[in-house]
Amino acid sequence: MSRLSILALGISLLAIGCSNDDAPTTPSAPANKFVFTATLAASNEVPAITNAEAGASGQATITMNTVRDSAGAITSATVDVASTFTAFPAGTVATLAHIHIGAAGVAGNVVVPMLHAAGEVTFPNGTGSFVKGGFPVSPVDLANQIISNPAGFYFNVHTALNPGGAVRGQLRLQ
Repeated sequence: MSRLSILALGISLLAIGCSNDDAPTTPSAPANKFVFTATLAASNEVPAITNAEAGASGQATITMNTVRDSAGAITSATVDVASTFTAFPAGTVATLAHIHIGAAGVAGNVVVPMLHAAGEVTFPNGTGSFVKGGFPVSPVDLANQIISNPAGFYFNVHTALNPGGAVRGQLRLQ
């Protein structure tokens, strides 16, 4: 067999081996991790904050970790939060943090409490952060609701001066 014949045969076999257009594609597994962000502002609270914390703001990243059954249905979920805050009066202490149900401009009920120890989140110079994880999402269908309509939920942080909420931001899926 000539070199040209061997080369032609090799190229033909390579082309056949690389051509797999008719092969079924395997769908990728459903996501188990969802990252949401929220831009926090005192002006987003309902009603908007007008006292000494009116200029407060922040950013939050909320990561939802889900577990799925063999059919792909979410069977459990937890959230982790990493947030930073600025422009609070020096010495402010965050008292609570939550995810609430509610569109922009609407106050809603707490659906995912993110309790921390008393005095754990402080803003000694008007700035601070809150990083904590493993908060359960229950009932589990709530995870599906947040994933399918993140703008219908918001994250906010409460202080003693504003026990109903000091800064708030709607969730956005990244």
